[in-house]
Amino acid sequence: MDKQLIRNAYKLYWLENGKAPVSVFSLCKQLDISESAFYEDYSSLEAIEKDVWLSVFQATLDQLVQDEIYQQYSSQEKLLAFYFLWVQKLKDDRSYFLLQREKFRLPDLYRNKLETFKQAFYSYIRELVKEGYTSNEIKERKYISDQYVHGFWVQALFVLKYWLNDSSANFEMTDAAIEKAVNLSFQLIKSNTLDSLLDFGKFIFTRK
Repeated sequence: MDKQLIRNAYKLYWLENGKAPVSVFSLCKQLDISESAFYEDYSSLEAIEKDVWLSVFQATLDQLVQDEIYQQYSSQEKLLAFYFLWVQKLKDDRSYFLLQREKFRLPDLYRNKLETFKQAFYSYIRELVKEGYTSNEIKERKYISDQYVHGFWVQALFVLKYWLNDSSANFEMTDAAIEKAVNLSFQLIKSNTLDSLLDFGKFIFTRK
């Protein structure tokens, strides 16, 4: 059984019923397959949900790495390209993702449904950060550098939430938000801005 066929059937069930299948059996009935065939690819319905998010990320990255122009980009330009293409890929299933947003509280959705996507995103960002060190785009800071990936994950969640709530034509406001968010993050980790903020924080803390 093709995993994509299972994912598509799962999303279709959501769109037609406004909720997840009540069991693996009900989804298999729709697909006209046995439960044993289902379990060859997925261990649960929740595993499908996680794979939906991961598959969008992977499709985005697979397309980017095949682009010779992308390979010449700086770390900042690569991240911009990733976000722009990612939201384009998400748009193909926007109705499904909006249902997900309405059925789950966002913090719970992020924590549970995006788990495997988060792991893959962290790996991607770590490589971008390493490239940034080499090109001097990103300043390596003792104790702080290891936290960069967490900051970029928060940024990715911001982009996702903004896109889910965006009602502008062709999601133009999301594009603008992406540019501003990425530009700000690289200004902080590249320039002396973050160092100045850290020094100021130390000064205030030691004076208490």
